[in-house]
Amino acid sequence: MLLSELIRVIPVQETAVPDIEIGRIEYNSRKADADCLFVCLVGARADGHDYAMHAYRNGCRAFLVSKEIDLPADAITVTTEDTRAALSALSAAFYGYPAEKLTLIGVTGTKGKTTTSLLISAILNGAGLPCAYIGGNGVIWNGHRIETVNTTPESRDLHGFFAQMVRDGIRYVAMEVSSQALAHHRVDGLTFDTVVFTNLSPDHIGEGEHPTFEHYAASKARLFTKHGAKHAVYNADDPQWHDILGNCKSAKISCGIFTEADFTAAEIAPYRDRTTLGIRFDAKTPGGSGKITVCSPGTFSVQNALEAIAVASVYGVSVASCARVLAKTPVLGRFEIVEGIPGRTFIIDYAHNGMSLSHALTALREYAPNRLICVFGSVGGRTQERRRELGEAASALADFCIVTSDNPDFEDPNAIIAEILSHMHPDCPRIAYADRETAIRHAVRMSEDGDIVLFAGKGHETFQLIEGRKVPFSEREIILNECAILLDEIE
Repeated sequence: MLLSELIRVIPVQETAVPDIEIGRIEYNSRKADADCLFVCLVGARADGHDYAMHAYRNGCRAFLVSKEIDLPADAITVTTEDTRAALSALSAAFYGYPAEKLTLIGVTGTKGKTTTSLLISAILNGAGLPCAYIGGNGVIWNGHRIETVNTTPESRDLHGFFAQMVRDGIRYVAMEVSSQALAHHRVDGLTFDTVVFTNLSPDHIGEGEHPTFEHYAASKARLFTKHGAKHAVYNADDPQWHDILGNCKSAKISCGIFTEADFTAAEIAPYRDRTTLGIRFDAKTPGGSGKITVCSPGTFSVQNALEAIAVASVYGVSVASCARVLAKTPVLGRFEIVEGIPGRTFIIDYAHNGMSLSHALTALREYAPNRLICVFGSVGGRTQERRRELGEAASALADFCIVTSDNPDFEDPNAIIAEILSHMHPDCPRIAYADRETAIRHAVRMSEDGDIVLFAGKGHETFQLIEGRKVPFSEREIILNECAILLDEIE
């Protein structure tokens, strides 16, 4: 596409630019070359304008900027007020507006985005409606799975994925829409057919994220007021829904367990067998009732399932069809059960802050474990407040804690662990291992019949972030390997 044609979709200062061919749009200077337009994005920790010369040395000659930069005379610079907002419009145009050929379903909230989005995708696919997923577990469609850096990818990447999905026959996309994506223009210009609100609580507040809880909430509310949705599904049990959907003009569909709602649940009961557990309930909907089994514990699992059923109903999927899919759909890294040793339950979950860990442990208490063992840590370099919350939650609700590392990056894991330990209740039995693999193996070995072991924090991740490097790391594989070793020893 010609540069002069491409920039017609954004406000720019230049009245004319040379007609050069643009083969790609790029915002990473290391990937920029002679074929691309380099968009200088301003982030919380880095400014793309500072890397423009690096892109130039790689052969790039076309640059989109929001401020003056010093480049050689043969460089073409196009100036716009906000390069992030511009990137969304440019990417849509470059890929031929693929989102317009898809039915987009956007899910936002503090917790439950990943599970709800994946359940929606599974239900629609099970009903013969080809649906992709985009979110914290990557991008998934037609057997493909691509890992991403952000819960909601950058706008250039989003439109690129949409284009591939359209070519592969996808008709629906269930995607997590993060507050950061809404605040930083990643989903600008997208029209969502259905939007979903799961819940809201303080998170992602601090340096490099949202300055206040009010800013965080207002960012999420944009999904319900700025993207033209026809339908809005929401959690009526969360009192924050009034603030998030206050100005929403969409047809509203409520889901609730403790509140009168369009979609609700009765006869909620946990179940547990020798290695797995979950929850069952009767779904009551405008389209009929049905018995539902979900492969994860807690009333929040019921709420996630209700929201997925409500979304599916918009597209004509019956409760019975939803029930068939939900009964056999575990979610990677979200209360994911690892069947290793009969009589012991091993669970991997992404719970990585105090509230999510508290919810997880409280839910598991309902299953009357012999002991509830919790393996957890906290990320390095940021969110120090979480260490207090995690330590307090784990020591209040678990019978035994194993404190370890969780993406320490450039921070000393022992320093992170020491901070967590300082906030734990002194009466809580605990042990600490800086090496997470050692901690996992210890947890498997110390487990006994009837125990539930929660491995919190990593969830779906397949790496440990150590000194800037993503070191391959599979919690599931380590658990299964130690279970196999232990079973051989027992036999």
